[in-house]
Amino acid sequence: MTRLIVAAGGGGDAVAAAMLHTALYGDGDQAVILTYAWDRLLIDPVPGPRGADDFTGLEPLTPAVWKVPAEARPIAPAGSTLPRLAAELPHTIALIDPRHGAEGITRQLEDLVTRLRPTSIDLLDVGGDVLARGDEPTLKSPLGDALTLAACCQVNAPVRLLVAGPGLDGELSHEDLRGTLGPLVHTFTATDTDPISQVLEWHPSEATGMLAAAARGVRGTCEVRDAGLPIPLTDESPTLHEVDLDEAVSRNELARALMSTTNLDEAETLSREICGFSEIDYERNKALWLKEQRPTKLDAESVLPQLAEFEAEARSRGVTHTTFRHLTEILNLSGSQRDELRRLLINSRPERYAAPLWSLKQ
Repeated sequence: MTRLIVAAGGGGDAVAAAMLHTALYGDGDQAVILTYAWDRLLIDPVPGPRGADDFTGLEPLTPAVWKVPAEARPIAPAGSTLPRLAAELPHTIALIDPRHGAEGITRQLEDLVTRLRPTSIDLLDVGGDVLARGDEPTLKSPLGDALTLAACCQVNAPVRLLVAGPGLDGELSHEDLRGTLGPLVHTFTATDTDPISQVLEWHPSEATGMLAAAARGVRGTCEVRDAGLPIPLTDESPTLHEVDLDEAVSRNELARALMSTTNLDEAETLSREICGFSEIDYERNKALWLKEQRPTKLDAESVLPQLAEFEAEARSRGVTHTTFRHLTEILNLSGSQRDELRRLLINSRPERYAAPLWSLKQ
């Protein structure tokens, strides 16, 4: 049997899809994970999502959908985590290509349904911003989720919408989502994280990293993103809920507007009109800013005193954990230095590693 899991926003949602497959379906079924190649500037210095033309080595899965094998490579200067995911996960990684808008993604889904005849189709979002109305002041990245939601609701096949880790993306709080979440499907445990444990050692997703940490029992407040957003890690954090797909579409104004879009520029314009911004514009502006920055030299003598200063200040605000992605930003390091920073800190203070987070507890 084949299970189709659509990673609503790409990035960490694809990693969480592997965890979901283990938790709900076990090892007996095959999984196709359909996801964006949209890794943000930490991995990919080119703003926006990548299309099929941005890779070499893709393989046709259906006439409309490309498979990303381990041998595939993004064409420089673009970057992508998908080939490495394909190498380390037992699932088929397939590429969502948003360049033809929601109509194009709908055609991709219909092609997969026709060719694969999947036993089930799940649309998975970590955090829950797929349920945003569009006017929330904390909303940062609605476009990818809204496009997949718009496409999934137009497919002539049953699609189950699942939200994992309510509030963990920092865009809508768990309190904001409480009235929209449907029945509890599963509470992730440490065992569920085993298939992705190696991936979490290098993948930069903060929301999925916190989901896994919460499944392993980590509780407290985790500071994330360049802005230092505090995210509570509670007993609700490792939960998985079903949400009525039609209700989600009724709630998400951007998704409704995107349904007939045929290109990404049109989708961006609608995001600006409805949400007041385009997240790709934010990436464009940040990419220009990053080009002008000179990263800090990464050595223990320079990094550890800065880290100690940050940790003391963060603890005074009640923060208990953070991500290596956030530390990379705080210490003015480049995305390419993240792994080196992680190794330095874990080697120097292994007791602080609350995998995959960094503990600030003394």
